[in-house]
Amino acid sequence: MNNQFRGYIRMALLFGTIISLAFVPWLLIKAWVLPLPNTVQEQVNEAVDLGFDGIIVYVDTKGKPSEFFAAGWFDRANKISADPHDLFKIGSISKLYSAVAITKLVNNEQLSLTNTLADYFPELAGRIENADKITLKMMVQHRSGIPNYTDTPNYWTYPAENYQTALELILDLPANFKPDSDYEYSNTNYLLIAKLIEKTTGKERFQYIKDEILTPLNLVNTYGSLNDVNIDNLMGGYHVGVEEDIKSSNYGGMIATAEDVGIFLRALNDGSLFKQGGQEIYSSIYKYEHGGWIPGYQSHAKYYKETDTVVVQFNNTTDSELYYWNLSEIIFNRIAKILNDNEHK
Repeated sequence: MNNQFRGYIRMALLFGTIISLAFVPWLLIKAWVLPLPNTVQEQVNEAVDLGFDGIIVYVDTKGKPSEFFAAGWFDRANKISADPHDLFKIGSISKLYSAVAITKLVNNEQLSLTNTLADYFPELAGRIENADKITLKMMVQHRSGIPNYTDTPNYWTYPAENYQTALELILDLPANFKPDSDYEYSNTNYLLIAKLIEKTTGKERFQYIKDEILTPLNLVNTYGSLNDVNIDNLMGGYHVGVEEDIKSSNYGGMIATAEDVGIFLRALNDGSLFKQGGQEIYSSIYKYEHGGWIPGYQSHAKYYKETDTVVVQFNNTTDSELYYWNLSEIIFNRIAKILNDNEHK
């Protein structure tokens, strides 16, 4: 990450609270009380009017052609419009893929959910508190008590460059709680899970995901990192208080189209991703929907059983106070309501 962008992020963190408190709460109220549009496209257009630079929505209802919606900017400076097939940084939605990978390895008896962190990483005994009591299942479910490395001071200004530098941010810190006594979202759990997949299979995490998940589903627009894509095809990312497009800032993580995420999510929910026994294992360890957030990018992916519909939403505007995250959730829920209302007309 260049020094200029670090400076931008520091300024955004300093002034983001003032900007957000002055404007965004009223924006949330407005978004909540506005009359519900009749169509998804109208709601997508409204999202841009409310402040998002760009938005993409993918809708797949069983028995109907998939639908694609977009509004706003792919590239704000050059006035290039968003396209529903643009690539996007999906953030923590990638945890669903990792949870599927763990499920497959458990189902193949290559891993055990009851084995501990110390069993798999003996070198971390004494460096991560309770390593001999934290099971793999607890890590998948965010019930380990391991501190979250992305919560360390100034993380998004100076992100870790690799596994080891990220892990070192939390080594020797006290646990946040005793294993399995509470829930707290921690990216460190999935940092360790990624390394465990690599250690177990002899492949990088994404390569295993590609071989076991993406290729069988013919998902050719999902990538392991920023280094794997033509950045010209990646939707711009914008953070309040930072004027420039920050899409070239490499925070790690997967990149995909909304359609690819949607196809994966349907296969996850209908069980077609798994061989016999896999669905039961997955259901016992993790959820079937997810959101994602990294600077410049936020996303939501959910399956609605009552209408047999998958909805994926991408927004490329973030802020330090997460008010734009709250706005994205409001928009996402309104889109779901529009779809539900239209289904029952």
